[in-house]
Amino acid sequence: MENTVVFALSSSKQLASEICQELNLPLGNISINHFADKEILVTPKESIRGKHVYLVQSTNDPVNDNLMELLIAIDACKRASAKTINAIIPYYGYARQDRKAAPRQPISAKLVASLLERAGADRVVTIDLHATQIQGFFDIPADDIAANRLIGEYFESRKDLGDLVVVSPDHGGAVRARKLAEILHAPIAIIDKRRPKPNVAVAMNLIGDVQGKVAIIIDDMVDTGGTIASGVQMLKDHGATKVFVTCSHAILSGPAVERLRATGLEEFVCTNTIDQTEHQKEFPEMKVLSVAPLLARLISAVENNTSLSTALNKPFMHE
Repeated sequence: MENTVVFALSSSKQLASEICQELNLPLGNISINHFADKEILVTPKESIRGKHVYLVQSTNDPVNDNLMELLIAIDACKRASAKTINAIIPYYGYARQDRKAAPRQPISAKLVASLLERAGADRVVTIDLHATQIQGFFDIPADDIAANRLIGEYFESRKDLGDLVVVSPDHGGAVRARKLAEILHAPIAIIDKRRPKPNVAVAMNLIGDVQGKVAIIIDDMVDTGGTIASGVQMLKDHGATKVFVTCSHAILSGPAVERLRATGLEEFVCTNTIDQTEHQKEFPEMKVLSVAPLLARLISAVENNTSLSTALNKPFMHE
């Protein structure tokens, strides 16, 4: 992989470093500067002419700054004659705006896809898109990878959990819950909720049996924590002995950490698609799983023209 370069942008420096360790590659040298008025300047500090470039950047808070930085980095690499430019976006911002949910609303997930393509990206890689149909917004290869196997292996390694039930916090997440349940050989339950407005959700009913069981709530993302907090309380009210919460993207905006800690959940298991260095200091119940092995396998498969599905179906833990 002598023609492969991995660059870390501002939001994903630690993750990119871990990916390079997995690939046994040096981290690419890139400069990111800001003018006094906050304009962004991105400059690769090594030759990338004729090379396969991978830019690692989650577009989480500050969403617009991180997105603009990625677009500028793509343009810089294109003008530096990179052979291919691959945008690895572990957390894809604006994914929740994937359709017109009401009249006159934008489809911002499509707008972001168009921006990435127009900037010059040849491939986009994401992890657990909020809506998998967003892959269809691209006219370039778009790989959306699931973190379910990584999460499932972690819970399988816990020998102290006993009788499990996997819980979806809403109807839309039932497929995700079913996939994790298959890995853990457990039944599923579904929380029936209503969302009167963005970032506000109310749990209404529980479909399934959690009495006397250890419940694992799985979602793709946790933002303000309101949905999960009400869900944890509902499961306890219905007799769950312990409640774990897991997700791919721990956004944790505003009072989220305080809300989650107040629920008395057993453990909050997430991945590092969004850097959690600061949250881990105040949230001892948080367990962070690295997606670096998953992304390293993808890069290796792309560079060697081998099967991605075969690479991702192998165990991640205890390699």
